[in-house]
Amino acid sequence: MDQVSSQHPIAIALPDGSQRIFDQPVTVAALARDIGPELAKVALAGKIDGRLVELDYLIDVDANVEIVTDKHADALSIIRHSCAHLMAQAIARLHPDAQFAMGPAIDDGFYYDIALSPPLSEEDLPRIEAEMHAIVAEAIPVSHSAHPRDDAVRFFSERGQMYKAQIAAELPADQLLTIYRQGEFADLCRGPHVPNTRLLRAFKLMKTAGAYWRGDANNVMLCRVYGTAWLHDDDLRAHLHRLKEAQRRDHRTLGKQLDYFHMQDEAPGMVFWHPRGWRLWQTIEHYMRHVYIDGGYQEVKAPQVVDLSLWKRSGHWDNYKDNMFFTASENREYALKPMNCPGHIQIFKHGLRSYRALPIRYGEFGACHRDEPSGALHGIMRVRAFTQDDGHIFCTEEQIEDEVAAFHRQAMRVYRDFGFDGDSVAVKIALRPARRLGSDDVWDRAENTLRDALRKCDVQWEELPGEGAFYSPKIEYHLKDAIGREWQVGTIQADYLMPEKLGAEYVDVHSERRTPVMLHRAIVGSMERFTGILIEHYAGQLPVWLAPIQAIVLNVTDAQQAYAADVHRALLGLHLRVEIDTRNEKIGYKVREHVLQKLPYLLVVGERERAAGVVSVRTHAGQDLGTMTLDAFADHVQRECPERLGR
Repeated sequence: MDQVSSQHPIAIALPDGSQRIFDQPVTVAALARDIGPELAKVALAGKIDGRLVELDYLIDVDANVEIVTDKHADALSIIRHSCAHLMAQAIARLHPDAQFAMGPAIDDGFYYDIALSPPLSEEDLPRIEAEMHAIVAEAIPVSHSAHPRDDAVRFFSERGQMYKAQIAAELPADQLLTIYRQGEFADLCRGPHVPNTRLLRAFKLMKTAGAYWRGDANNVMLCRVYGTAWLHDDDLRAHLHRLKEAQRRDHRTLGKQLDYFHMQDEAPGMVFWHPRGWRLWQTIEHYMRHVYIDGGYQEVKAPQVVDLSLWKRSGHWDNYKDNMFFTASENREYALKPMNCPGHIQIFKHGLRSYRALPIRYGEFGACHRDEPSGALHGIMRVRAFTQDDGHIFCTEEQIEDEVAAFHRQAMRVYRDFGFDGDSVAVKIALRPARRLGSDDVWDRAENTLRDALRKCDVQWEELPGEGAFYSPKIEYHLKDAIGREWQVGTIQADYLMPEKLGAEYVDVHSERRTPVMLHRAIVGSMERFTGILIEHYAGQLPVWLAPIQAIVLNVTDAQQAYAADVHRALLGLHLRVEIDTRNEKIGYKVREHVLQKLPYLLVVGERERAAGVVSVRTHAGQDLGTMTLDAFADHVQRECPERLGR
């Protein structure tokens, strides 16, 4: 289509900065053809002034337009939503009496809630998936049309789709609703969708589950079928491999296999740590205690249960009470602390502070309780009782930038020591939420201060609108693990509000009382969650400095039992975490058993080792390191520890 001047030309701005002028309205598909035939072949949809639309959408006013192809950031969501319709059409062919409720795209895929008796099971999925591929091969065009609400209600009622009719009936009477059709299948949807089913290739159905209609336990239980969908087969294979790896690395399975911890119904969302698991937890705590010392923090301890009045003054009652646990005694109401910050303010307030003393840094391995929904609990990753490597810095506004920059450098060193290099750490700033305390001016200052501190460290970051805490914005640190998953761990927040609400003050250079800024900071965050992340990142094969048992001493025969006991005692005296196995079992059996326990080193003592006063050192991976004296082995282990632990 040539550029033509007219009385009312339509100017279309493209992402590369170029512009195309049309003398009459033009569809997104026609625009793509005008740009180039190759682009038209791979176009999935359009994006007009930030809104996704179908290829047949008519552009009749000046607009900024993007052509959505498989390289566009929005392509996956369109593919996944279209796959939900594809699956529904396949189920409708196989089960004509199925009624369809909701079928959205989600992270990594899609699902559809379906009313069907008997409900679908996972044994049904291969047949449904085969029918989906058959529909793809049919290359069915996907069309859509707009209808008055009452017409849409009538349309779905006549087809026996009562859930769709109910959804339509609850929308405004003057709203036009969109019905999508592909062959004999029709659905109520906002779209957009791919123009043809042939564009849907890389998908797999994953599982079935129960789901209440509209998420309400008082409503009927529907069958939910989950699937995953990707742009290309290679992406699908990679995702399925990640899922397999995630299952192999699941901290709940490994926690049981390695005898680290367990959970039980009598204490939902709370961890029963076993000796080896608690030793791992304490190793992390010991390391982080050095971090406190290196950063100039004074370790403190605040009460676990505090009168309700404090939580009302701090703002937690108004903004967080649904996530808190409460108790009472002698006609007084209390809350278990969900956070450590109000307690640290009370410590700061106990005595008049001079500006010369600032910044003051408090650290606490603070135990917190939060009333998480039972459905959200997940092993030790999402719990109701947890401990944070928490800290609070009381400082002047002028000191914020330096303190945040120092924290950033410290956090990055910690992540590196735990096995996450710079490429594995993403930095993000969570900005003001809709429900918050304080004025926009205060939030502007807090957010800009965090940005300035990251600039000082030459850090690139992503911004997350609306995801800040109710009292402050925050910098978040997200770790990418060995299989590419992101975990949010550390955070630092610039809080101008809570110190004022709780009456924290210092005396400035003019002998006037001022309110300090409080920086909330944690590097690993929840110790429980971070432990779970490490277990999964390393698939249970922890680095020797973290491993709760660094080595085990194994005797070949009963003749070396006394020598094995001497080796065990000597290595304990060298501050190594060592166990001993002198059972009357064959050495091959004992080695295999402890390899399954993922112990870093196996120290075998036979008659030659006893005579020479040495041990034969084997690694978990089967590498034979030869014989070593006990001091040499201790030095070998020590060299694998982070510097701040005395390497």
